[in-house]
Amino acid sequence: MSDRIAGIVMLIVSIAFGITASSYEASFGDPLGPAALPVMLSIPAGLLSLALILRPDPDPAWVTGAPLIRQIATVALLVAYALLLEPLGFLLSTFIAVTLLGRILLSGWAKSALSGAVMSLILFVTFDTLLGLPLRALPKALS
Repeated sequence: MSDRIAGIVMLIVSIAFGITASSYEASFGDPLGPAALPVMLSIPAGLLSLALILRPDPDPAWVTGAPLIRQIATVALLVAYALLLEPLGFLLSTFIAVTLLGRILLSGWAKSALSGAVMSLILFVTFDTLLGLPLRALPKALS
């Protein structure tokens, strides 16, 4: 029953995601437009959710203990990252998020912090410079 509930929730989210994304308008000279990737992601998500609805696991095992706490912490971290991205700026919020995600995945502090620093810089250069998506690099208070 839990697989079917998860499948129904995923199906509703993927349909809403696809409908919302299809209303995005393309800028001049952009052949695909901003809707292409979200729509392409909503289709397989919808199909996989249908698979969960139509062929659920007969005896699903629920995660308990430390893995459940790590999963909840990861979801909370991703929500916090989305909320703090604008006020803290891309570099600082991504550094914190990747560092804490590394800790959730049981990596040491040094490796997690190094990963956070490297990933925040690489992603900033990729999105801001290579893809031309303007990002606030620093917190609002500093800019």
